[in-house]
Amino acid sequence: MWLEVVLLAVVQGIGEFLPISSSGHVVVGAALCDQWGHPIQEKLALNVMLHVGTLLSVLVFFYKRVLRLLVEEQRVVLLGLWATIPAVVVGLGGKIWGEEVLESPLIAGFGFLLTGVGLLWTKKVSPSNPEGKFCRQLKLREAFWIGLAQAFAVLPGISRSGATIVAGLAVGLRRSEAAAFSFLLAIPVMAGAGLVEGLEMLHENSNSLPFTYLGLGMGVSFLVGLAALAWLLRWLEEGRLYWFAYWLFAIGPVVLLWQIFSR
Repeated sequence: MWLEVVLLAVVQGIGEFLPISSSGHVVVGAALCDQWGHPIQEKLALNVMLHVGTLLSVLVFFYKRVLRLLVEEQRVVLLGLWATIPAVVVGLGGKIWGEEVLESPLIAGFGFLLTGVGLLWTKKVSPSNPEGKFCRQLKLREAFWIGLAQAFAVLPGISRSGATIVAGLAVGLRRSEAAAFSFLLAIPVMAGAGLVEGLEMLHENSNSLPFTYLGLGMGVSFLVGLAALAWLLRWLEEGRLYWFAYWLFAIGPVVLLWQIFSR
């Protein structure tokens, strides 16, 4: 069991921040564990702890920027809350759609390809963009467009970080600012997702997974998340974000073929 927990924690830590979709990879990883005869029965409790781990990694990595926003740039905080509205609406709708959509490897396969197309577009954006905007210069409609891009990431295979960074670059943000706004939006989304799933877990009162496994998953996702953030920002500044598209173009068809033939 511990091996499966570590595997999913590594996938969550990498996929949450690298633009390759953590939800898509976790869905595929969990489906493979089921198919190989090693199902993780308490996926909900583990998913909560994985979200907590990656949330902590964002807060630790960006703590100086978060403190500066709270003290000096309250407008950016308000823009972030405004841009979070679409994700909240779509996320609540996702509960109505049911787990068949949100935990479908088939949909993840299509999502991987769509995310790859978006990342490939960033190849056209100049690595050095001195005339790009800062987050505080965003207009309400521009922030809302970035929020809409984030809302689509409720579907497995659509990368939240990839979608929001691509949208940020599309509305003219500097590369570093697009990343900063993307992860500012990640804080309420991950906190909200963890809270909702945590309340659901308490309501069902069905967790039988030992706390040592839950703690292991949180710790691994935290450490891997820190490394993934450093990796992403370095590649983004160097204009190599589109390189991640090649992984998605490789894994997407494999997942689709697996699902089509397994059915």
